[in-house]
Parts: sequence; C-alpha cells; structure tokens
Amino acid sequence: MRRVTVPSAGAVPELAGVGVGWRPEISGWVADRPGLRFGEVIAESIAPAVPPRGVVELRERGVEVVPHGIRLSLGGTDPLDPGKVTHLAACAAALGSPVVSEHVAFCGAGGLTAGHLLPLPRTRAALDVLAANVRRLQAELDVPVALEPIASFLDWPEDEFTEADFLTELLERTGALLLLDVANVYANAVNRGRDPRTALDRMPLSRIAYVHIAGGAEHPDDPGIYHDTHADPVPEPVFALLGELVDRIGGAPPVMLERDGRYPPAEVLSAELDRIAETAGLATPAR
Repeated sequence: MRRVTVPSAGAVPELAGVGVGWRPEISGWVADRPGLRFGEVIAESIAPAVPPRGVVELRERGVEVVPHGIRLSLGGTDPLDPGKVTHLAACAAALGSPVVSEHVAFCGAGGLTAGHLLPLPRTRAALDVLAANVRRLQAELDVPVALEPIASFLDWPEDEFTEADFLTELLERTGALLLLDVANVYANAVNRGRDPRTALDRMPLSRIAYVHIAGGAEHPDDPGIYHDTHADPVPEPVFALLGELVDRIGGAPPVMLERDGRYPPAEVLSAELDRIAETAGLATPAR
C-alpha cells in the first residue's frame, strides 16, 4: 500500500468534513441535517441571481456550497460555450464558493449534444484539447477548479495513457485540483476486471480537493457489470475503498454523498452519511 502525504497546496482548506449534494427532493432533510460542513449544487440547475432558498439557507448556516458543472464538455473539440462558462463563474461568485468542479468528459460534438457525460480517448491529442479548455475555464474563474474523472463502461482502443497517468498529466499542465469519486474508481476497475485498490494507488492523490461517494448496483441486464446509479445505497466495497483512500493519504478528506434518485427515508440517508463520516474518520454530529 502506498501512503501519500498531501501538501497544503494540493487541497482546498475551506472544505472539510462530511457533505451532501443538495437536491430539491431532499432539501428538507439537508436543511435539518446537523454537522454538514459543505455541499454541492448542480450549477446548471440554479440561477445565480436567485439561488434556491434551501441553498441560501445552507450558506447562512456557514455551509460551503460548491457549484458542480455537468455541461461544459471540457473534453470536447467544439469551443467552450462562453455562456456556460460565465454561468459557472457567476454561481461561484453568488455562493461565495471556495472551488468549482466539472468533469473529465465531453457531452457531444459538431453542435450535437449527447445528454450524457462521455469518456474521452486518453490520447495526447485529447489531452491537449482538454488542458486548453481547462485553462480557458480557469481564466474566467476567481477560484480553483476541481476535475472529476467519470465512470464509464469502455476504454477507447486508441488510448495512450492509463486513466491515472492521463489525470496526473492534466493536473500538472493546468494546476487544477482533483475531485475523486471513489465510486467511479470502483466502477471502472470492476467493469474492466481490475483491482480498484491498484487503480487508487496510481491516482494523483496529492491533488484531491474533495471526494465523492455514491451508490450503485450490478447492471440488471448484464451480470458482472457495475452501474454507478447514484440511486442505490453505497455498497460495502465502495465503503472499503473509501477506507483505503483514507489510509493512503494519512488523513480524513472532505467527503460528499451524491444521491440522484429513489430517495430513501431521511433516517436511511442519515445512517448512510454517518457511515461515511465513520469510514473517513470524520466527526459524526450528535442528533
């Protein structure tokens, strides 16, 4: 097991503790949940001039809120949409956010939108495009950007890098931070017949800004394929991988639960968040 010392320059000190993705469907639970240190809101779902009341209330409680972009298509060859870049920057300014986040992915090509985050070929040409787009985004932001590798079912046949080496080169070129989703690391390793712990070892862990964790399940129509659903409980192997991450970095990273469907009762969500805090070595608030 490789242990990584995380330098202070590689993290965002304003983020700490346990967090949750704010969604309208669970806004009441989020509002009542004690001890939340940070949260995340889908940037494209809000108007910066008039954020949802629940998000405003989080900020009033001193909870940091991170705008999480899903449509910039940073890996696409089409020029970045200036309006989408401006919107993400405006969300960060309106919420006083210490960081914004987006995905290592593309969302379409030739003016066509796929409606989904698509994996990039890990080639030198794709890395050049992605790094240039990240730098264009950074030029419009007053805060750092954290980049999230996505879960996918395939690798492109022309890949020239492993995922970890591709990410390391990207972060070195741009100075961006890493949003590490341990559920994505697990899904990608399992679906390729690899050990997720080995995949974790190669990631640029010294650049972590914060961590995602989410639920998933075996694909119902294809046994042996793990689907990162965000609508199922976090499975035991993903909790175990979070524990492995904590061991490797020698400390408790900020960890955020994502849930995007089939929302369980509040007490089930609370128990899952408590389990995340316990696994990551974070304080669990008294209720």
